[in-house]
Amino acid sequence: MSRRTGQNPKVRVYKRSDGEKHFYFQYWIDVPGQEARKRSTHVIGPTSQMTKSEAERKKVEFLLNLELNSMEYRIPSSLTFADAVSHYRDVFAPRMLRSSTFSTADGHLKNHLEADWKDVPIEHISIDSVNEWIWKKRDQSLSWVTIKNILRTMQRVLSSFSKDKKPPFSQIGLAIPERDKLQMKVNSRKQVSFSWAQAEQIADHVATMGTLGKKRREQYATLFLLAAASGLRSSELLALRVNDIDFRAKTVRVEESSDQRGKGEAGPCKNAAAYRTVLLFDPEGQKAMQKLRRLMGSVSNSASFVFHSNGGNPLRETNILNQGLYPALEALALEQAGMHAFRRGCNRRWELAGVKPAVIRQQMGHSSSAMTDRYTGEIPLDDVRSEFSMKFGNKIVVLEKMENGAAA
Repeated sequence: MSRRTGQNPKVRVYKRSDGEKHFYFQYWIDVPGQEARKRSTHVIGPTSQMTKSEAERKKVEFLLNLELNSMEYRIPSSLTFADAVSHYRDVFAPRMLRSSTFSTADGHLKNHLEADWKDVPIEHISIDSVNEWIWKKRDQSLSWVTIKNILRTMQRVLSSFSKDKKPPFSQIGLAIPERDKLQMKVNSRKQVSFSWAQAEQIADHVATMGTLGKKRREQYATLFLLAAASGLRSSELLALRVNDIDFRAKTVRVEESSDQRGKGEAGPCKNAAAYRTVLLFDPEGQKAMQKLRRLMGSVSNSASFVFHSNGGNPLRETNILNQGLYPALEALALEQAGMHAFRRGCNRRWELAGVKPAVIRQQMGHSSSAMTDRYTGEIPLDDVRSEFSMKFGNKIVVLEKMENGAAA
């Protein structure tokens, strides 16, 4: 509902039963969801304690605080956050979202948002009310990353329901302490990343696991090596079909993504940049392709999935993690992480090898260079030492001999 014309009521005087006179004025209050307004009276104070000019000034200040005459003022609506959620679930999500995306968002709604915001009028949802709410969630030990992800869902719900398709608040205004912002950046640099050597260790161990059948051992070992060599997302790996692999050109084509929050069926990729052809031309890529060739053998159905279940459907990531990756990491005393750690390791390996950023961005399927930069993270000290040795090896040896000679 649009803004009404401004209000400028007259300051009047009335006499109480005890004979004391007071300044007052009357103004209109908008009723949520209704065109009709309600008249309200505000008493300014005794005439004996102020002049009429002072009463006029207090009246203007009162109306200013209510923002009734502001150009930003909107008549309160009867619609609540629950109405926006209903539209999101019934109309927006089925048309616009993948089932995996909606599944994540629905979890945010059920577990965090609906209980607190269900009956709140949409007009009352502002950056100030959101900032009050986020500290309640912090008291429940939720991380800032989780809170921001929940708020992205809230923004999408509200924007899908509004006429201008814009959320009523921006995350730029979130009241996150500077020390917490810094800690989030530090934590993002320390995310687990598997090097190629670690990926080979994991694949070799999985290939010997007695808890898995021969077919699963081969599938999981090949999957881990290909993930480390190509940098593909796990959903992209699990949606690969036989005709996506070109051993002669040394390429893997990405045209689908497995919806792991649904039934694993293949569907659209994450974004436009995710549709790509990845070249595996380095030694690591060639080793992964050789293992992949052995796994595929002489498959006749070019449309079948490379990593498939007995029923021919894409493998489920939860099974891969629980049956293969997590036990292998525990046995090798490596830090626990998911499939994305192979992807981060691949990005870092290409970067340290000197591959141009634009090429890495395309190979990874990133939509921006900023996203590619995040994948580098904190480079392990062994890799730093190796880089220094390659660049300054002879000079370092000479300096060490000089220092040892001086000490003697």
